[in-house]
Amino acid sequence: MKKHWAFISLCVLAFAFAGGQTTQRKVYTTTPAYNDLIITYQGFARESPECRLMTYGTTDVGKPLHLFIISRDRIFDPVDIHKKDYRVLLINNGIHPGEPDGIDASIELVKTLLAEPAKLPAHLIICIVPVFNVDGCLNRGKYSRVNQNGPEEYGFRGNAKNLDLNRDFIKCDAENTKSLEKIYQEWQPDIFVDTHVSDGADYQYVMTLISTQRNKLHPVLSKYLVNEMLPSLYKTMKEKKYEMCPYVNEVGETPDEKGIAEFLETPRFSTGYTTQFNTIGFVTETHMWKPYNDRVWATYEFLLALVDLTNKDSEKIAKLHYQAMNETADQDDFVLNWELDTTKFEMIDFKGYEGKHKTSSISGQQRLYYDRNAPFTRKIKFYDTYKPSATVTKPAIYIIPQGWSAVIDRLKLNNVIMQQLDKDTTIKVETYYIDDYQTNKTPYEGHYLHHGTKIHSEVQKLNFYKGDYVIVCNQYCNRYVVETLEPQGDDSFFAWGFFDAILQQKEWFSDYIFEEKAEEILKNDPKLKADLEDKKSKDAAFAADHWAQLAWIYQHSIYHEKSQNRYPVVRLSEPIKLPVK
Repeated sequence: MKKHWAFISLCVLAFAFAGGQTTQRKVYTTTPAYNDLIITYQGFARESPECRLMTYGTTDVGKPLHLFIISRDRIFDPVDIHKKDYRVLLINNGIHPGEPDGIDASIELVKTLLAEPAKLPAHLIICIVPVFNVDGCLNRGKYSRVNQNGPEEYGFRGNAKNLDLNRDFIKCDAENTKSLEKIYQEWQPDIFVDTHVSDGADYQYVMTLISTQRNKLHPVLSKYLVNEMLPSLYKTMKEKKYEMCPYVNEVGETPDEKGIAEFLETPRFSTGYTTQFNTIGFVTETHMWKPYNDRVWATYEFLLALVDLTNKDSEKIAKLHYQAMNETADQDDFVLNWELDTTKFEMIDFKGYEGKHKTSSISGQQRLYYDRNAPFTRKIKFYDTYKPSATVTKPAIYIIPQGWSAVIDRLKLNNVIMQQLDKDTTIKVETYYIDDYQTNKTPYEGHYLHHGTKIHSEVQKLNFYKGDYVIVCNQYCNRYVVETLEPQGDDSFFAWGFFDAILQQKEWFSDYIFEEKAEEILKNDPKLKADLEDKKSKDAAFAADHWAQLAWIYQHSIYHEKSQNRYPVVRLSEPIKLPVK
């Protein structure tokens, strides 16, 4: 270990910190294995009192999740940090360990910052997750990233449960994610960065960038991001010879054919999750086929530029962040789902390669390729506007029966303030019924996702019991609460299947016994009988199915359980005094 740290110390001495510039740079062809990575950060923490390496919880592979903190004033308690009003930048690496650019770039960032501790940012705490998907980092190989140009070995995308952790932030199935969300909620970062490598189209840029989608971000933060932060970052990266463009999410076959669309980070993604709590988020996307060394240093330059900018604008960011949090607590209407507005776009300069076609030697069909001998710069359309497709007005109060512990655990993890009823009580509430939904035919990240959910609401008197949970919707985390608990949301807990048990009918009937009762029901309800005859006249299969007709009568009678398809989370539109502890 001493030899290892001596090597790092020599590397540090090779760097002269002068406004982020270095006089000598390592050429990257490899990335460290997990144990070497943690040893490196342990060395930083041992040698520099301005640093500390902490562990949070565990991961699905059984190893802890590490968090490395740089604090010029040597304050490492997040409570004290927020009392003193420092800004917090959280850098997350290795969510996909086969995309390790940020792992190495963050090591270089630490070396640069620690070269002159007196010049560390005065108003900024820098938090770094060395590798989030520890499991995938340990699953090291050479062949799982077939389209990627280095490094020589790297980790695997799936974790120990074969989950893609960048789809896990709402459902939170992985222990890794639970540990990271604990870090996020304790440190409450103002700025969040997730480092990645991109596939897709070929172009001249080493790095493209996803920033929090501006329509989804709180307006005061969105204005600052679009008008000040992004122009500064793009300008700095161009000066550093790593010019960027927005993430290349092509609309047509090639980026210049129909343009590109801004990526929509729903809450399952890391930056979609952090947006729910008014954190400005970035995803760095270096290009897979650029040399690994270029990708590492492009990521490094972005991180360094972001450190400088966040420190410089710390007072402004603080003011805007607090304003956004306070206004979210008072906000009434929340957007659940978004769709691209194809009528709005801007024209941006794009440096690409000509997309051409030739005959495939495998299939004999025409195939796309990008001709790197034919670079171009031209204007393309950039669709960067999303519009709401589903909006809801928050209730004054949600009530969640205590039996839904998986949902309650996730709300607790995300610092949702909840009280519990201290006695059994009957309350008039607004409740939803699930009228229709579609379900994916194949599993997605361990779940069969629901979508296209249709609901109607009813006012009912329902029994609740001592220990059931009450959420008053006057909190900074209102957006997370509403987006997860309203079932029609694309990334709601209902969409992820946490409430599937309500969709199954539990009580049935014996047809030979129910026959006479069905006759009695129809005799006493002429409208129901007319509806039955109408359905038979329009549906030949139904008209020929005796059991289906009995089932239809049963399901439209008072004997059918009212709890089927009744969503268990209920709403109170007006605040009332409840017996809570």
